[in-house]
Amino acid sequence: MMGVPTHYLMLAEHPDFAHAELGNLRHAVVGGAPMPAPLLRIWHRRGVALSQGYGLTEASPNVLCLANEDAARMVGYSGEPYPHVSVAVADAVTGEIFDGAATGELLVGGPGVFAGYFRDPAATAAVLADGWLRTGDLVERDAEGYIKVVDRLKDIYISGGENVAPAEVEAALLAHPAVGQAAVVGVADERWGESGIAFVVVRPGSATDEQELLEHGAARLARFKVPARIEMVGALPRTALNKVLRGRLRQELADRGSVARESVEGGR
Repeated sequence: MMGVPTHYLMLAEHPDFAHAELGNLRHAVVGGAPMPAPLLRIWHRRGVALSQGYGLTEASPNVLCLANEDAARMVGYSGEPYPHVSVAVADAVTGEIFDGAATGELLVGGPGVFAGYFRDPAATAAVLADGWLRTGDLVERDAEGYIKVVDRLKDIYISGGENVAPAEVEAALLAHPAVGQAAVVGVADERWGESGIAFVVVRPGSATDEQELLEHGAARLARFKVPARIEMVGALPRTALNKVLRGRLRQELADRGSVARESVEGGR
């Protein structure tokens, strides 16, 4: 079975989940977005070797997988490359390829890598170089060669000179029992360069507020990773594949800022 994190969350929240017969479900894969470790463990306790997979359209059909026997030991990792797939970890700026344990941009090679974008040579040249596909994903590779996807490089923001991965902040917020969904984006900050704004959907029947969630985050995250503000929303914008549209959230914040500036200027 395959699905995105939201699918597995909704299934786990079903009132019959604790007693459902799952004996015939031998393997399940989650992709599309980072999966919170607590949710992975919920499925593991039901005897399902749910694991995080990784793939992208430009390197079909898939890139990384985790064997059933490694699912519980390597929670949060996407595993190792499939047969006939080559991967590397490189410096996102210089392109230098790292050996051993490393953090950087994931590169993919092999017969599954696409030839290029249709009638768009500029976009193709931006992602294909020296036989590698630049995925735009920040990953961590451990000493055994297992790979964990951290976040999209374009979504990483820098606060006070420190890189912040929205997925890590979102995972901390999702650990709160009242939080059903969370999305974090970086916005301009006069003091820190950038700071995080979190959008949270509260679970039905639960109650919380911004102060409680900020305190919850502060107990689990380094200070510079704690969002500057938390907004409660009814829903998060998503793609047809249920991925959160962080870009739309950033644009919404930018539009609000523009309206506020125009209001101030108009009153002068």
